[in-house]
Amino acid sequence: MMKNYFRTVKKACFAIAVLGVAAAAGALPGKTFAQDFDVKKVVFDLEPQIRRAMIEGKISSATIALVAGDKVVWTGAYGESNRWARTPAATDTVYLIGSTFKTMSTVALLQLMEQGKFKLDDPVGKYLDFKIQGEDPKNPITFRHLFTHTSGLTGDFGAVPLWNNDATIKLEDYVRTVLKVGHPPMTKVEYSNPAFTLIGYLVEKISGVPYKQYMTEHIFKPLEMTSTAFDPTPDMDQRLAVPYVVDEKTGEHRPATRVRAAVYPAGITYGTIGDQSNWLIANLNGGVFKGQRIIGEATLNQMMTRQFDQFKGRIEGIWGDETSGFGLTWWAREISGERYFAHSGSLSGYTAFLLGNRDRKWGFAILTNGHRAHQHLFKLADHSMELMKKYSAAPVAASVGNQGKTK
Repeated sequence: MMKNYFRTVKKACFAIAVLGVAAAAGALPGKTFAQDFDVKKVVFDLEPQIRRAMIEGKISSATIALVAGDKVVWTGAYGESNRWARTPAATDTVYLIGSTFKTMSTVALLQLMEQGKFKLDDPVGKYLDFKIQGEDPKNPITFRHLFTHTSGLTGDFGAVPLWNNDATIKLEDYVRTVLKVGHPPMTKVEYSNPAFTLIGYLVEKISGVPYKQYMTEHIFKPLEMTSTAFDPTPDMDQRLAVPYVVDEKTGEHRPATRVRAAVYPAGITYGTIGDQSNWLIANLNGGVFKGQRIIGEATLNQMMTRQFDQFKGRIEGIWGDETSGFGLTWWAREISGERYFAHSGSLSGYTAFLLGNRDRKWGFAILTNGHRAHQHLFKLADHSMELMKKYSAAPVAASVGNQGKTK
């Protein structure tokens, strides 16, 4: 079935990929592009791996971008965003970006820190008008704890099907009535969507601006992320990829139930590969996008540096190695002396991934309507980086710093 499926869309997909290369080729003269790697050769070797990853991961469609320096040097789209309508994916297809959005929420709150409105190791309770359930005043939750999944905060995901008349609980009601401390801070690393729901509320509380409005004005608009939103616009909706899960017994793709959730600041957000690329560019270039500073370079460096040595190791047991660990939300890792940052995102029927090489300023972004396809996306991202190195003529600049402990 998958073989026939790829045969049907092969020509369209190849055409899109070639257009991506052609666009990149028009950006700079000669064979090589930003950071001196040959985009055409990279893509030629990468495409068979993309198709393999989609078959092995049972991924219906994917959009992918490669970034070098402050440029998107290639984008491609593969497969079908809607299997029933046989709709080929395009580079402006909209997907759920999932927890890759957590890094954006973090930058929003750290912008306020840079304005002197709080310090990283301040207790968050100092900035709230309610007490977090179960919090010990002698061992309070700090901002750093929230960003590193060491806060111990738990709470129900609060999901409801999108196509019904039930409403999700409001953000303010969620943090007041559902959020609670499940175990003391710094006991362990436990991935916490509720913690990032509180981050969203803190952005609102400290800035005095509604959270969604703040994100739009201070993140989306400056980065020209015109197709990123919590609530897809009608234009985005018509480009939305259908989420699919695979029936374990039959192997058939079935549409997944779309949901809304009370913890939407943790990643119930939609976007395109172009917008994800803009986000990568800002993070690869010291917090600057098209000459506009989004976040301070020193702050961004903290985000991409492992915070606690006692918790180093594979992120969530699925990414990295013994050098890895949480920075301030970004996953941090070192490979052969070069520094990487990453984050995945997933919800039923969607998986996304971002990977950046800080020293070479290379980035890889992928959005899919594949279900729990993390390992396939990780492998593809790593392979992309290896191909960039293979076809690069320039040595990497000397690394500044390492993934060492900062606190």
